[in-house]
Amino acid sequence: MVKVVIADRMGKGQNVAKGVEAAGGTAVVVPGMGADMRLGQVMDKEKADMGISFCGSGGAGAITAHTQFGWPERHGMRSVQEGITAIEDGNKVLGFSFMDQEALGTALVEAWNKKYPEAKE
Repeated sequence: MVKVVIADRMGKGQNVAKGVEAAGGTAVVVPGMGADMRLGQVMDKEKADMGISFCGSGGAGAITAHTQFGWPERHGMRSVQEGITAIEDGNKVLGFSFMDQEALGTALVEAWNKKYPEAKE
């Protein structure tokens, strides 16, 4: 089962978490303002498979997680399809502009499970 940490600059992320859980994943939402800047730390602590960062530009939390822990990341994304492609390309940390949508969480977990079928067990 894929474990996903969700960190939103404005302290949101609950809708994406619903989508992650609907697709069979485990969601951890980082609480509070500026949560995106703590994404990497929470991913490391939780031993997460994937991290999703949300902020205006779609980059700060993902870049910080990459800088601190070296995880492959893609940032500046603004669509569900960009996130799916990023997973297909092997990225672990995904940076989006504000997109707290259930459909995004579902699609990303489905893409992860397709790329890493052993993670479903």
